[in-house]
Amino acid sequence: MVTPLNLLLGLPADRSAEVFETIASGKNVRIERIVSYGHASPKGFWYDQSEAEWILLLQGKAIILLEGDEAPIQLKAGDCLTLPAHRKHRVEWTEPDEATIWLALFFEE
Repeated sequence: MVTPLNLLLGLPADRSAEVFETIASGKNVRIERIVSYGHASPKGFWYDQSEAEWILLLQGKAIILLEGDEAPIQLKAGDCLTLPAHRKHRVEWTEPDEATIWLALFFEE
């Protein structure tokens, strides 16, 4: 039986760490739900991924900085962004008082 999954429900009770959950995967593709509560990348840390990443902010707010860009990108619910493989980026800020829920699709370019 196929059961629907509501990405806005069943949020983790423990808010101390960001939560990454794989909700679907297949050949050369992975879909994750990421839940943040005021989490940001550690100082000096940059994601440098071998896969491209498409992100959709389902709920909350976030600020992402791409290496080499002067201005950060502010995201709100409904905003999406595609990051090419090896495009270094970091999460500067997420909403501390509510869940920031991301849908991330990782794929080979």
